[in-house]
Amino acid sequence: MFARIKKSGRYQYLQIVENKKVEGKVKQRVVSTIGRLDKLKEKGKVESLIRSLSRFSEKVMLILTENSDVDAQGQKIGPALIFERLWRQSGIKQALTRLLSERKFEFDIERALFLTVLHRLMVSGSDRSCERWRRDYKIADVSELQLHHLYRAMAFLGGVVADQKHASPFSPRCVKDLVEEELFSFNRTLFSDLQLVFFDTTSVYFEGSGGETLGERGFSKDHRPDLRQMVVGIVIDGTGRPICCE
Repeated sequence: MFARIKKSGRYQYLQIVENKKVEGKVKQRVVSTIGRLDKLKEKGKVESLIRSLSRFSEKVMLILTENSDVDAQGQKIGPALIFERLWRQSGIKQALTRLLSERKFEFDIERALFLTVLHRLMVSGSDRSCERWRRDYKIADVSELQLHHLYRAMAFLGGVVADQKHASPFSPRCVKDLVEEELFSFNRTLFSDLQLVFFDTTSVYFEGSGGETLGERGFSKDHRPDLRQMVVGIVIDGTGRPICCE
């Protein structure tokens, strides 16, 4: 349903029109003709109608001024407020800060990682789409981050470490594994027990070159059999807290 201007003779009329599908074809039906546009504007009835309708909207903010060129911007604050606290309470921020203490980067890797994680929690998608998505959200200390910073942050997590003593048989030990070990130590108590763990798997597809030895084509839950995919496994303790992923 929308408003349109219908010209009749030398006058213009404001109409409310509805699109309706009839036998597979979209047809327009005039719900109501509000009146002559010049008369409505003269008496301020257009603004009154908009103001009245706005009371029933849950998603639209109404701003009426004497000027038509209103410039207003808004940012969402909820996701960052909630997940920033969880980011700290879980120990992720502290783990990254410790691992980065002896590393010198030209940008804040911890902030770049938080931004990409928040994006995946809310809508999922690529780092490229994350760089555009974050403009609508108020997130502390990410305004200076650029797309190549997000790529470098991911490369940092995948960086192979010198100590391969506890490496898995599937892939070399990397910074991501150090973060997981830090988180386990941070949340460990006298009663931490790993006699029983739960293992869950899912499949994800990826795009771009590379991955010939890791990715394979097959049944895709994302309906993308044209792309290579890999199986991701996660180990969870008895309280539901993730321990590591492979």
